[in-house]
Amino acid sequence: MVKIVTDSGSDIPLEEANRLGITVVPVYVRFGNETYRDGVDINCDELYHKLANDPVHPSTAAPSPGDFAAAYEQVARETSEIVSIHITSKHSAVYDAALMGKEIAQDKNKRLKMEVVDSKGVTMWQGLVAMAAAKAAEAGASLQQVLAEAQQTIKQLHVLALLDTLKYAIKGGRLGKGFLAVESVLQVKPLLTLRDGQLHPAGIVRTRSKGIERLREFLRSIMQAQDIAIVHSTTADEAHSLADYARSLFPSIIPKVIRLGPALGVHGGPGALVAVVREGK
Repeated sequence: MVKIVTDSGSDIPLEEANRLGITVVPVYVRFGNETYRDGVDINCDELYHKLANDPVHPSTAAPSPGDFAAAYEQVARETSEIVSIHITSKHSAVYDAALMGKEIAQDKNKRLKMEVVDSKGVTMWQGLVAMAAAKAAEAGASLQQVLAEAQQTIKQLHVLALLDTLKYAIKGGRLGKGFLAVESVLQVKPLLTLRDGQLHPAGIVRTRSKGIERLREFLRSIMQAQDIAIVHSTTADEAHSLADYARSLFPSIIPKVIRLGPALGVHGGPGALVAVVREGK
């Protein structure tokens, strides 16, 4: 059976990853000289507390090629076929590290067949790709069929993110400082989307309530949906309310409400609220 590997930027909850047999390789979060493995040495509550109180702004680092090789070697004890799905290569070195890890693993195990996939997204965009691939694998799909399911899912995904501020994304090097100049002068809340793996501005709003209304408009704009995830960093009530609204639009779907993990929380900051939709029946 094909096995799925991803990184912790996918924000797949541990119990869901275990249920679907997905191996998650942790991204590193660094506060000065202290290094933590996302989801292992630091959890969401600890990350957002440190963001608010630690004078040192954190950074993130991709798992090493050796980390990936070790994960692949572990998974290869159960299978000879792996699909590894990762954060958009436009904003992270994780994908490249996974490719190098693949080379190391295949040098040691010539029977190992592997595909490394750029999800072209972050958080539950990437997570939904990995989960769709895992479900296809569970149903007995071949390596190429699992890969095709991942690629098809990528094409069907849409996302809109509301941030309370851009300062964390800019400090983390994910957006240019020109964005902050606009935000600070106008006192606005930014909206972001993804196109071909790249973050793009999707508008600005004066208040958080207007931003949430934009997220609702985004959900209303979807004609058909087969999966929905609502991701939040620190506002669980807003996330559940938005999920309830999504359920009212698509009664056959139970939206996933997910916490934005440390790897992405470093850049999204407190108050981030994201809607991810996989379109289609």
